[in-house]
Amino acid sequence: MFEHIYALAYIKGMNLNITDFLKQLSDQTRLRSLMLLHKEGELCVCELIHALGLSQPKISRHLATLRDAGIVQGRREGTWIYYSLHSDLPDWALSIIASSSQGTVGIEPFVSDQSSLCQMPNRPGAACCA
Repeated sequence: MFEHIYALAYIKGMNLNITDFLKQLSDQTRLRSLMLLHKEGELCVCELIHALGLSQPKISRHLATLRDAGIVQGRREGTWIYYSLHSDLPDWALSIIASSSQGTVGIEPFVSDQSSLCQMPNRPGAACCA
């Protein structure tokens, strides 16, 4: 089932247009998640829950929206899903994410998100926290 979902996200990502892309970034939870993913490379859902201080259903719903839009991709490891920026994002989209990331330096809540993530106890390595 998950392979089908990820394949669908890949196909949609091929048709990514700037209007739809920017609509995804207009939501604060999705933007905060993308900024962390840009800085960290890959994060488990539990890391995003901890960093953003939001519930698992809310984080998962926003990640699913980003995945369906082809902006992020998921990798399953056991019962956990690790997310990263989609490997096929066009250069213009990566440039917008990188510029946005630079623009968040020293600005809340992005500073607190990164700090909270760095202070997460038992942060996943080989196995994810609950």
